[in-house]
Amino acid sequence: MTAGGTPGLGAGPLRLERIRLVSADPEILARYFTAALGFSRTTSTRPSVDQRTTFGTHGVSLSLGAQALDLVGFDRPGRPYPDDVPGWSPLFQHIAIVVSDMAAAFARLSATPGWRPISTAGPERLPAASGGVTAFKFRDPEGHPLELLAFPAGHEPETWRGGGPDPCLGIDHSAISVADSAASLAFYEGLGFSVASRSTNVGPEQARLDGVPDPRVAVTGLRPPGAPTPHVELLDYAGLFPRAGHICGDHDIAATVLVFAGEASVAGPRRLQDPDGHRLWLP
Repeated sequence: MTAGGTPGLGAGPLRLERIRLVSADPEILARYFTAALGFSRTTSTRPSVDQRTTFGTHGVSLSLGAQALDLVGFDRPGRPYPDDVPGWSPLFQHIAIVVSDMAAAFARLSATPGWRPISTAGPERLPAASGGVTAFKFRDPEGHPLELLAFPAGHEPETWRGGGPDPCLGIDHSAISVADSAASLAFYEGLGFSVASRSTNVGPEQARLDGVPDPRVAVTGLRPPGAPTPHVELLDYAGLFPRAGHICGDHDIAATVLVFAGEASVAGPRRLQDPDGHRLWLP
């Protein structure tokens, strides 16, 4: 048993290998990700019958820089992504895409139809206390939340220094909204994650970014033991929000999965859910 009490996990360090989005039509959504965000198509998949419960019946694998994104569909699709899921909801799990040039990335996004804004006033520069980043949140044509993220010049993490020919560089993290940071932190520390950063984000800039009135968000950056990028961020919005009842089935569009690689456990691959229901697949 690990220090966090999770049985059957491998001893090797975990790394976030890829993010899996459920899609109503992976082919159409893949074309959107390539046109709007610079992703490249790597493969199309149609797993064997015995894999379908886990991997879907069809899908497309994409990459952006060194990071991977899988779009998977089912012959019997689940529910669509609910309209206007707020940032404090446990269903709200977004992918943050690092950009070297926010103006260029936002212009290309704006020229590609189908997305809907979450942020209310375009790209938002946050105060230094909130990291000083410039960010913009939106939903893809199927409702998955996404974020464009630009670090202040001269303060980019090493992974993102140097840029590239495309303004969209890669996936920095998956941010998940949680009801209790302490409970979530205990769960992820039990898997070998460590705290990389903490901040409390407040103010009108955060309100416009999130589309949440008067937010106070405790942000905890978690580093997987095997690699710093992509990583996981916990978003804990203060307030008496109705967080219960946001149940998501495996075939529903909101059923995002964080897929980890590392040394396989004796018990074999495991599918877990964290205290708020976010899905993880472990080797």
